[in-house]
Amino acid sequence: MDKLNINQWAEEDRPREKLMRLGTQALTDAELLAILVGSGSTKEDAVSLMKRILADCNNNLNTLGKMTIRDLCQYNGVGEAKAITILAACELGKRRQMEKPEERPDLGTATLIYNHMHPLMQDFDVEEFWLLLMNQNYRLIKKTRIAHGGISEVSVDVRIIIREAVLANATIIAVCHNHPSGSLRPSQADNDLTAAIAKACGVMRIKFLDHVIVTDGAYYSYHEQGRI
Repeated sequence: MDKLNINQWAEEDRPREKLMRLGTQALTDAELLAILVGSGSTKEDAVSLMKRILADCNNNLNTLGKMTIRDLCQYNGVGEAKAITILAACELGKRRQMEKPEERPDLGTATLIYNHMHPLMQDFDVEEFWLLLMNQNYRLIKKTRIAHGGISEVSVDVRIIIREAVLANATIIAVCHNHPSGSLRPSQADNDLTAAIAKACGVMRIKFLDHVIVTDGAYYSYHEQGRI
C-alpha cells in the first residue's frame, strides 16, 4: 500500500492544521519536529520519520539534542539542512529552560499606568491613543497603539480595541491617550469614547480598568474620578 503524504491526511490530523486548531500543546514531539523538517522520504512521511528517530532516542528530547549532524543524516530522508533544524530546535528548548520568565509590569492603578506610559508619550506633539492589555492579575500582556491623530483629537474604532483584547486573551484592559496641550480636562469626545468602550467591554465580559489622559507631569484617571 502506498504511503499517504501529510497533505493527503485528514485535515484534523495534519500537524500544522492541528496546531492552528488546538495549540502547540496538543501535538506530540514527533508532530512538532515534523513541522520543522517539513517532509520525510519517499518511504515515510515526516511524522513517521520523526517517530522513528525519537524511538532510537528512547523518546527523550535531551537524547535527541545530543545527536550530531552526522548521526541524524544516517536516517533516510534527513539531510544536513533538516539535521541542523532539529538540533537548532533542541538548543532553543535548552536555552528557554535557562531563561527566567519575563517580568510583566503591574498596571493595576492609574499611577502605575501613568508611570509606564509617560516616558513613551511625554514628547508626542499630536494625540496618540494606546491600548493596554492585561491578564487577570493586572500584568501587562502587551501595549499597542490604536490611533495617531491631530493636536486636539484622535479617531478611535472601539471594534479594534475589542478585537485586540480577544486576540490577546486579555481579561482586563485600560486605555490612555495624551493631551499635547497639557490640559487634563477630558473633552466630550473623550467622555463619549470612554462610555462606548465601557459598553463594549461589558458585552464581551472584559474588565475595563481605566482611561488615563497623560500630560507631561500629571494625569487624569476616569477610574479615580469614579467615572468607570
